[in-house]
Amino acid sequence: QVQLVESGGGLVQPGGSLRLSCAASGSIFSIYAMAWYRQAPGKQRELVAGITSAGSTNYAGSLKDRFTISRDPAKNTVSLQMNSLKPEDTAVYYCNAHGVVFTTTAPPGDYWGQGTQVTVSS
Repeated sequence: QVQLVESGGGLVQPGGSLRLSCAASGSIFSIYAMAWYRQAPGKQRELVAGITSAGSTNYAGSLKDRFTISRDPAKNTVSLQMNSLKPEDTAVYYCNAHGVVFTTTAPPGDYWGQGTQVTVSS
């Protein structure tokens, strides 16, 4: 199994910045891609940004202008730097590990963290 532990959420004023981090632990051999999703109240969970083990990234819409995803494959960590935050960025942010391959005989799989709350408000 995999545990994904997120950190860095909190309350920030509009225009401020936050950095989210996520660390994956377990009998992990490799992870194909890691990503951040978010879910605002009353809305569906949506992709924020993803990054492969090779460093290829993809972002949702215009978030690339304000958000930057990075990853350390050797440490199985992923971070999301969020700048110029807006009230509409308020959501629970979830870390996702896609295509996790284990050092054991366990089958590959996808895993989610428990989420970290980001609130943008004055």
